[in-house]
Amino acid sequence: MDAQTLEDIVAAGLPECDVTVTEQGGHYTIHAVGAQFEGLRAVKRQQLVYSVVADLIAAGTVHAVNIRAKTPAEAEA
Repeated sequence: MDAQTLEDIVAAGLPECDVTVTEQGGHYTIHAVGAQFEGLRAVKRQQLVYSVVADLIAAGTVHAVNIRAKTPAEAEA
């Protein structure tokens, strides 16, 4: 799977977030920025993003994912 396809999937699953995905050697980094992360701990933020890609990981389509989930204020800092 290419980074753009994964980005489209995550963006569809998290429509209130700005999403970018990069890929390097089969490892994906998902950057998600959205107000829905306000007041949530890092683990809960990652769980929200992970829930969108969990089936892809379980199927072996995506192997390694690094999630960066931030609020808009955190992204600006």
